[in-house]
Amino acid sequence: MIHEVDEGLGRLLAGSGLEASGVEVVFDAPTRDWAARRSAPTVCVFLYDIREDALRRGSGTGEVYDGDGHLVARRSPPRWFQLTYLVTAWANRPRDEHRLLSQVLAALVAQDALPASLLTGSLAELGLTVGLETAGAGMDAPAAADVWSALGGEMKASLGLRVRAPLAGVTEATAPPVTEGLLVRSAAARDGAAGTGDPGRRLRYTEVTDPGRDGFTGPRERPPAPARRRRRGDRQP
Repeated sequence: MIHEVDEGLGRLLAGSGLEASGVEVVFDAPTRDWAARRSAPTVCVFLYDIREDALRRGSGTGEVYDGDGHLVARRSPPRWFQLTYLVTAWANRPRDEHRLLSQVLAALVAQDALPASLLTGSLAELGLTVGLETAGAGMDAPAAADVWSALGGEMKASLGLRVRAPLAGVTEATAPPVTEGLLVRSAAARDGAAGTGDPGRRLRYTEVTDPGRDGFTGPRERPPAPARRRRRGDRQP
């Protein structure tokens, strides 16, 4: 799921005009060594914190059906995670970096969620909203100063970006639907040994179109019992 969020963010920023301007969008850690090797205008989207949104954790299972309407699997509900990114712009002059950062900010705040057309893989399959929060106040994540200190680089202007994305639940396949009737074999027991060689007879539910709500084990209407034949010597009431 994480790499699919990266893919969606990369497409969103590239489509905002950065790609046409020759600006590269990367997801590297902006360390001191990385900054020294950079040679072109770059927007760096660094993922530094991943936390589960426990308030959105669901329970139970969902059912998955095939094209014929048969139950083929059961899937646990998705679990939601908050991915926090540090977004920075890199150029030869601070004014150029600020211009790039302003362009990135305008592209991000225009969206409350990643557009469905930019989602791939499991995110596209689930069809759930992948929310975006840009430069939000009170983000429950490490402070930017602590991140820069851990990276060993010099602190610079940056944007905080939080993405709320679902992780697909576990899918367990179910047994295939029953398509044959019950196979019955008879064997004659003699001296504790069962007979062999009987190919058996397969029972089929014929002349039944709808077994009803209770299935074939439910109660059935039975015709009235035939009248008892009177035998010689029976007393009349």
